[in-house]
Amino acid sequence: MQRGFTLIEILLIIAALAILIGSTVIAINPARQLGDARNGERRVDVGAVYSAVRQYAFDNHGAVPAEIPTGTLSNCTDAAPNAAYTICRTESCSGSIELTELLTNEKYLAAIPNDPSNSDANLSGYKIIRDTDHNDRVTVCAPLAENDELIYLPE
Repeated sequence: MQRGFTLIEILLIIAALAILIGSTVIAINPARQLGDARNGERRVDVGAVYSAVRQYAFDNHGAVPAEIPTGTLSNCTDAAPNAAYTICRTESCSGSIELTELLTNEKYLAAIPNDPSNSDANLSGYKIIRDTDHNDRVTVCAPLAENDELIYLPE
């Protein structure tokens, strides 16, 4: 006579597997992991724009592109959409910052990067200011950063 599994044994195995899978998903926290991955991309993008502005300033005796407005760090890191500090990605933006000088002949940037959570085709999702609280130091930030993280350069 062959011995098989009883219904109770099968249900216990399924329950144990469900508990293991549930605790694994909670421990891994995929939403947080994906947010951290997008934040990594934001750090790279902010670094690219910041480096391009610094290189431009070096090549132009300390002058930064005139389009960069003055403000404070809170203007930059505020997640509320504000075109006055947001970098434009196309030529059809109005009221936002066009950094075309950085794109000329791809000398400083090949293209303006796009925030991974940005839904506007014209705006980059990144902001830039000359921080009046820090002697007009140029600050680039990612206001759409996730997991309560602030991403900006210089720190």
